[in-house]
Amino acid sequence: MGSSFGNLFRITTFGESHGGGVGVVLEGCPPRLQIDIEEIQKELNRRRPGQSEITTPRQESDQVEILSGVIDNTTLGTPLAMLVRNKDQRPLDYGEMKNIFRPSHADGTYQVKYGIQASSGGGRASARETIGRVAAGAVAKQLLKKVQNTEVLAWVKRIHNIEADIDFKSVRLSDVESNIVRCPDELSAKLMIQRIQDIRREGDSCGGVVECIVRNPPASLGMPVFDKLEADLAKALMSLPATKGFEIGSGFQGTFLKGSEHNDAFLPSENGRLKTATNNSGGIQGGISNGEPIVLRVGFKPTATISKDQKTVDSDGNETILSAKGRHDPCVLPRAIPMVEAMVAIVLADHLLRNHGQCKLF
Repeated sequence: MGSSFGNLFRITTFGESHGGGVGVVLEGCPPRLQIDIEEIQKELNRRRPGQSEITTPRQESDQVEILSGVIDNTTLGTPLAMLVRNKDQRPLDYGEMKNIFRPSHADGTYQVKYGIQASSGGGRASARETIGRVAAGAVAKQLLKKVQNTEVLAWVKRIHNIEADIDFKSVRLSDVESNIVRCPDELSAKLMIQRIQDIRREGDSCGGVVECIVRNPPASLGMPVFDKLEADLAKALMSLPATKGFEIGSGFQGTFLKGSEHNDAFLPSENGRLKTATNNSGGIQGGISNGEPIVLRVGFKPTATISKDQKTVDSDGNETILSAKGRHDPCVLPRAIPMVEAMVAIVLADHLLRNHGQCKLF
């Protein structure tokens, strides 16, 4: 329970951080979709550990294996299963932490809920679980590109208290990938990298904000009331490890405006599509996409596992001191970029199929 997401375009992830492997079963992907396996691998490469000096040094190639659902790079419409085998797992790194709860990690709550936990690397609570999401998201991206020429692009907006001023209308993938922190502003990126390195040397960690834009999204996606598009986006993104906040469009800053300042005035239609003078709504009104760019932001907390001494308790409730070992990201944001893009793409693909099923018959 709790490992599946989506309605028609539905993913189920499996595997633990230090088990044999991790992956995903994707159901509902339309048949006869030509998919580029190399694009799936590229997305996994953006997510993989060991890619720079500001990420975990764990070395994994994260090579994807497609087990079912595809023939000659064409989807069959049957479940599409993808697997990545763990190669560089080191469960002994977690031997001393086996019975000690890491502060702000899932160890304690998993133990309370299940009475047992995968102590090595956090098990299902590890960001390694997101491999399956990123693989499925790469398929969703290709579907959206084919149907609507939709682009989903995310970048690091803020690290700790260093915030970049990004023109989201002009930023491109090459700008995001131009540096290891994945911030398209060169000056801010240098400061962010230095901050992460400094905090890492202290044995500590930091968080920040990821911003994401969906360009040329299909209009009419989303359902009234409980399945509003922004509600499903919020659930999808808040299900990612280490997320602590979500906002769309003007977000919390919009609460400082009056209605006359915040409202997005409609303009004369172009090709029968809605057009607005501003986009404080973030591309979604009444829970339904209006065709304007979808703009959202996600807050990530500092990585919970740090090497600084911390007060905690063991599984018997005894007070102790934890000096965590293992290989951990001092900041999750650079590797979170493909995760955010993947979950946004999966939500859009799911609502695209749902909208087609309900509204395109007549």
